[in-house]
Amino acid sequence: MAGTEGARRPAILAVDDEPAVLAAVARDLRRGFGERYRILRATSGAEALELLKEVRRRGDQVALLVADQRMPGMSGTEYLVQARQLAPEAKRVLLTAYADTEAAIQAINEVALDYYLLKPWDPPEEQLFPVVEDLLTTWEAGAALEAGGVRLVGHRFSRESHDLRDFLARNRVPARWLDVERDGEARELLTVAGVEPDRLPVALLEDGSVLERPTVTELAERLGVSGAPSQDHYDLVIVGGGPAGLAAAVYGASEGLKTVLVEREAPGGQAGQSSRIENYLGFPTGLSGSDLARRATDQARRLGAELLSVQDAVGLRAEGAGRIVELSGGGTLSASCVLVASGVSYRQLDAPGFADFTGAGVYYGAALTEARSCADQHVVVIGGANSAGQAAVYFSGYARQVTMLVRGPSLEASMSHYLIEQLAALPNVEVRTGTSAVAAEGQDGRLTRLQVKGPDDAEPVAMDVDACFIFIGAAPRTDWLDGVVARDPRGFILAGPDAQQAGWALGREPYLLETTVPGVFVAGDVRARSIKRVASAVGEGSMAVSLIHQYLVDA
Repeated sequence: MAGTEGARRPAILAVDDEPAVLAAVARDLRRGFGERYRILRATSGAEALELLKEVRRRGDQVALLVADQRMPGMSGTEYLVQARQLAPEAKRVLLTAYADTEAAIQAINEVALDYYLLKPWDPPEEQLFPVVEDLLTTWEAGAALEAGGVRLVGHRFSRESHDLRDFLARNRVPARWLDVERDGEARELLTVAGVEPDRLPVALLEDGSVLERPTVTELAERLGVSGAPSQDHYDLVIVGGGPAGLAAAVYGASEGLKTVLVEREAPGGQAGQSSRIENYLGFPTGLSGSDLARRATDQARRLGAELLSVQDAVGLRAEGAGRIVELSGGGTLSASCVLVASGVSYRQLDAPGFADFTGAGVYYGAALTEARSCADQHVVVIGGANSAGQAAVYFSGYARQVTMLVRGPSLEASMSHYLIEQLAALPNVEVRTGTSAVAAEGQDGRLTRLQVKGPDDAEPVAMDVDACFIFIGAAPRTDWLDGVVARDPRGFILAGPDAQQAGWALGREPYLLETTVPGVFVAGDVRARSIKRVASAVGEGSMAVSLIHQYLVDA
């Protein structure tokens, strides 16, 4: 086992029953990451679990677990199942021989494996270090969020508290949430800061300042999240920071276009709220929507794109060859081209009571910040598409019971097969098809009950619930374009051949993703006839940049 020096550094724990192999693994890990992490090793799963318990008793962090699959007494998969309970946030890697690939694939599902590595790797600079570095970078990003620079104190069932928590989490601002009703530290902080209970939520910033009942915009400005444009004129303004917008920012900046992206909430859009995306090409173990958003945002910024968060586009106009985007804060962005990738929002459930408890037990989207608060509780997920299925799988890891209410007769028409299989295998998830929630009820300002009507119910039946997450329909964010670009009856933007038939004025044909306004393009879910998948949105975002290049050359 490694020595005790650097005891407060996060640990990487490797386990292999072959001493020579274990020594080689530890040597390579120490050479690549020993300055930042302690490298611990064990010769069996049982020994590794005891070591892991000792590390956690000391209060130290565990960043990475590396386990050989073929070990006597306890396989690598069996070990990782138990280790996951002791260090749930640690990244997990399985070492396999070529013949063990099937075991590795199985482990992806059983222990949420992050990666499997085929032995031997040579050279480690190419085969080992990039993989481990990527996993540790992802872990570090999550650990920074957990450590928290901002302390937010409020009531769990408060719409204002929820909005601030969601903003901090989705923008990946290090923050710590303190529930005033459960955490003694929260009440002590309020006393020290001299804040009255009726002034919650309150944000305590790292510089010592205290914000009482701040709005999201006020908090964003104080934290420097929103940013300001650095240019008077851009080649490309992208409206919307979902997969389509982020892909366009990456490709636009990489092609040398002066590019700025405007996002009203946080990078990632609706996809950024997905707890796990498992069918995105190139990520066999899946990845969270927030992780995808973080990677894409870092990539776009590295290549030179500007990102303006917590800004909303409220208008668009053409002035000669220029296109002007009006912002909610009163400013404008001037560009040669505009790409609308503003995405869609979940439709509001128009039934009695739901509006009253939004943010206080009723949430639209996954609201992953609420997951830990749902421990041992009953969670209801309304919806039958992939986003609802992903949320149900995620919440099943925390809640005592997850009930899915699906209006349609089955999941097959709206959900991917892999998700249907996962849901069927979870003992604490119940799927009720042909069922709708017709009313929400509560007390003390929070949701406590739903009225539910199934296919065999003559009258609604009461269901006691602790939280309800809603994923129904898709409402395009295009009201700000009313009277500017042509839209279909549901509000989705027409492009290409559809735009040509809807008022295209030039002699040439519009480009495939060009709207009825020349130089204004559209990509992703907000486009009429689009396929509502992350991969297709990324493809459209990148394709739009190619078409924008053609437009700028021809202009």
